[in-house]
Amino acid sequence: MDVLAYCLTKPGAWQDEPWEGDIVAKVGDKIFAFIGSGEAVSLKCGTRPEADELVAIYPDDVSVSHYIGRYGWNLIKVGGRVPDDELRELIDQSYDAIVAKLPKAKRPQV
Repeated sequence: MDVLAYCLTKPGAWQDEPWEGDIVAKVGDKIFAFIGSGEAVSLKCGTRPEADELVAIYPDDVSVSHYIGRYGWNLIKVGGRVPDDELRELIDQSYDAIVAKLPKAKRPQV
């Protein structure tokens, strides 16, 4: 699955490289997916308890993201046991969570 391509189909989504070699997908001025090299993606997976459920289901392919994991972000291996349709749902949820926190003036018009 091409995670970046899917992320960029979301309304108002755009690609950025805030740190050399680290590609992210943003909406407004906020990151909703840390993509990096494409082997894994960090996504907002709800609250930490909700995100921990994914870690329990896919212990070899999902882990708590460094630094931002306490806020419900998980690192998900692309091409692992997490099915592509579920990965798409997780991207959708991360996007929706970030859009909901944007000021109304910065939210994409759908």
